[in-house]
Amino acid sequence: MRKVVLLMHVSLDGFVAGPNGELEWLVAGGDVHDYVQRRIDQVDTAIYGRVTFELMESYWPAVPDSPESTPADIKHANWYLNAHKIVFSRSLDSVDRQNTRVISDNIREEIAALKEQPGGDMMIFGSPSIAQEFMRLGLIDEYRIQLNPIVVGAGIPFFKDVTNQFGLRLVQATPLESGVVALHYEQG
Repeated sequence: MRKVVLLMHVSLDGFVAGPNGELEWLVAGGDVHDYVQRRIDQVDTAIYGRVTFELMESYWPAVPDSPESTPADIKHANWYLNAHKIVFSRSLDSVDRQNTRVISDNIREEIAALKEQPGGDMMIFGSPSIAQEFMRLGLIDEYRIQLNPIVVGAGIPFFKDVTNQFGLRLVQATPLESGVVALHYEQG
């Protein structure tokens, strides 16, 4: 059975973005990229909220043709372009992009059906509001948290409006040279 995996960068004080969605504080290159890419290689479906999907669409499709792109950027861009994408949104009806589907309701039922289909795992990339809804519904099987060595001070909290208690089992904690600690938990 396929898993739903959450990949989230988090500050030491528990924020996933600054007050206006700022992300410039997170460490994403070098050893963090290499660590994350090894897990992404097992994923064939990306899950996004509308805002994160639009951010990804504004960047990754142009990367393969850009002379400034690194080989690692091109590899991830090609993965992105070929991956199945699921966008959870109540404001989008459809998306004109190959391998992309919009889901607006019945989240629990839709994810249960997708887990039964053949294929690789499904990964939520950022998308804090979708991640929080999946947490409330108990739909996340694996948490991949990149704990960044910074205090942001204010912003969007990781567990905003998550009021249900749930246990997680630590699988691995990997300190990276960049100062990021890669935490891998499974639903307990």
